[in-house]
Amino acid sequence: MYGVIRIRLDFSYRGTDFAGWATQPGLRTVEGVLDDALTTVLRVPAPRVTVAGRTDSGVHSRGQVAHLDLDPQVWARVAGRPGEARRTPAQALLSRLNGVLPGDLRVRAVSEAPPGFEARFGALLRRYTFRIADAPELHDPLTRDWVLWTRRGLDVGAMHAALQPLLGVRDFAAFCRPRPGATTIRHLQEFSWERPSQGPDAGLVVARIQADAFCHNMVRALVGASLAVGEGRQDIDWPAQVLALGERDPRAGVIDAHGLVLEEVLYPPDAELALRAEQIRARRMDEHVWVPGEP
Repeated sequence: MYGVIRIRLDFSYRGTDFAGWATQPGLRTVEGVLDDALTTVLRVPAPRVTVAGRTDSGVHSRGQVAHLDLDPQVWARVAGRPGEARRTPAQALLSRLNGVLPGDLRVRAVSEAPPGFEARFGALLRRYTFRIADAPELHDPLTRDWVLWTRRGLDVGAMHAALQPLLGVRDFAAFCRPRPGATTIRHLQEFSWERPSQGPDAGLVVARIQADAFCHNMVRALVGASLAVGEGRQDIDWPAQVLALGERDPRAGVIDAHGLVLEEVLYPPDAELALRAEQIRARRMDEHVWVPGEP
């Protein structure tokens, strides 16, 4: 886009008191709070913010990314008047935004985006984690906002084995809330379950999930299917059977969102940004489905 400067924002939020990302009348959302802060700091109507991935109500983020386009004069004015403390516009915007944002939404970095950068379509992958406490001694009230509590002990090995056949470029219609005209084909690169023995997650059941993108409710439905296996309600091969049928199964319920954290969004090298965004804008087709180990 000519005549504007594209700005990248890297930010984090505690999703507990947000009704998701997207602005909704009468509700407190991440986008709405960020728009208000941008309006206050820039002293112009809030520019359109494009986010790497919309998160649902209650979902947290350590590594969300967005971009916005600013008039060069507005961008230059952010740094302050001549003679004031010497700061770049990026440094000034970072400081001023965090000066007006609430404590559960923090901007970690502001930068001028390289040519071709597009926060949503340019991303190579999104990485999430999901945490579960499956024993009374792990039900810590201080971590309750980002750890799902369950009363039944989980078979972590079975949960991990059950999700491995789902890796690859697959149609995840059985685990997505359908949206008119939207594809449900995604490249699921990792979905692992483990119980760490050390560190802050010691004893918890932790999922690490990575894909090029996720359709609506996909991660939470896959966690629901994992729990059905981990609790012994379904066999290890059941999630793959559900995927093959291509239809939602009520036994793979969508799990509460508060255990889910967007950890990171990764992008290709600067020289490949524009091509990546162009490719991902194109609709995925059924013939592109690929499974690891197959030609």
